[in-house]
Order: sequence, then C-alpha cells, then structure tokens
Amino acid sequence: MPARNAIKQYKENGYYHIYNRGVEKRDIFIDKQDSSVFLNYLKEYLSPKDIEGLVKVIGNPKLSSGGDKAKAVRLLRMNNFVDEIELLAYCLMPNHFHLLIRQNEARSIEKFMKSLLTRYVQYFNHRYDRVGGLFQDIYKAVMVKSEEQLLWLSRYIHRNLSSKGSSLKDSPLPSSYVNYLGLVQQKWIKPQGILNYFAKSGINSYRVFVEDDLNDAKAEELIRTVIIEG
Repeated sequence: MPARNAIKQYKENGYYHIYNRGVEKRDIFIDKQDSSVFLNYLKEYLSPKDIEGLVKVIGNPKLSSGGDKAKAVRLLRMNNFVDEIELLAYCLMPNHFHLLIRQNEARSIEKFMKSLLTRYVQYFNHRYDRVGGLFQDIYKAVMVKSEEQLLWLSRYIHRNLSSKGSSLKDSPLPSSYVNYLGLVQQKWIKPQGILNYFAKSGINSYRVFVEDDLNDAKAEELIRTVIIEG
C-alpha cells in the first residue's frame, strides 16, 4: 500500500503542504551553509530572471568564459518558476523541511520539487563526498482545503521553531516567520495573503496567533489531514 501522501492530487491554484526528511532520519542541513544553499536555490527559482542583465554579462568581451560569465550562462539556462509557484511559508529543521506553496498550474509543484531536490542532493553529495539518495522517499504533499486550514497550517509550520528552546522570533532555524513579523523582506516569500486575514486586528495579531497558546485542540483537529508525518 502506498505511504500516506505519496500519491498526490494536483490542482490548479491549489495550496499544498510539502514535506520531506533525510533518509534514515539523517540531517540534511548540517550547518548554516547547507540551509543557505537550499534557500538560495529557492530564491533563484522563485525570483524573476534578469534576462537582459545576464545577456550583457555573457556578451561582455572583457570577461573570461569562467567566473561571472559561466554563472550568468547557468542562471539563464536554469528553470524558473516565478509565474507558477508562490512560497507562502517555510521552515528548515536539521533533518526535514516544511513548505507551504500555492501553484498556478496543475503540475507546477511536481516540476519545481524535482528541480529543487535534485539540485540540492547534487550539492550535498559533492560537499560531503557521498553518493546515493539523501531523502527518505519522494517528497510528500497534501492539499489544503479551506482558508481556515491555510491559516492554522502556517501557524503549525512556524511553531516548529519552538522545539529548540529559543523564542520563535530569535530561533536559529531558518524560516519565513521573520517575514511575517516584518523584520525581513524577501520578495520570493509571499506572506501577504495570510497576513491580510489579520490586518483588521492590528500589527501584532499574527504574532499573537502563532505564539500564544490558543485552542490547540481545535487546531489539531482542523489541520489533522494536512499534517504530514515522516
């Protein structure tokens, strides 16, 4: 029997909780460089390409074929999903990650995740002189079915940060939470759709929603079907 959430229901304009973890529960982000590389891949895939600028670099006769010119060629050829994928929230834990994504086309997530994870595995294996698969299995995905589920799922993802004993805001684990608090603005993260639900309640309302001990029993029941277990 297929594992839960291994068979995915893809839908245009659908919201999805995406999860994957390391094979044998091993760490996939060993240090800050690893998580930074993963986030940089996200940024490159979800930011508009400066095609005119890249072409100018490639055509610059003063530059050698390596270095900046080689990087420009790579970026120009690389897949881009800025018109297909919106990343609403994320959290990177040492041995797994959570993404909350909206896709515009029915198969956008499938293409996006294949590009992202293949590229990261190649980086990781090269850096740590290893071969073979890094992740436990193909990524898991479950579709969000209501606005209320979407809000509480974003809370669940950001509350993963509390497992390390520090406050959510000051957690050393990489996440989109600082974007939601207005402390950082990364254009490839799209928090506004969720924050709009809290706009009438004041600037700190989302923080209260995430950090306060609200009705977790209700929340657990509401998002039970979109929580992905490893």
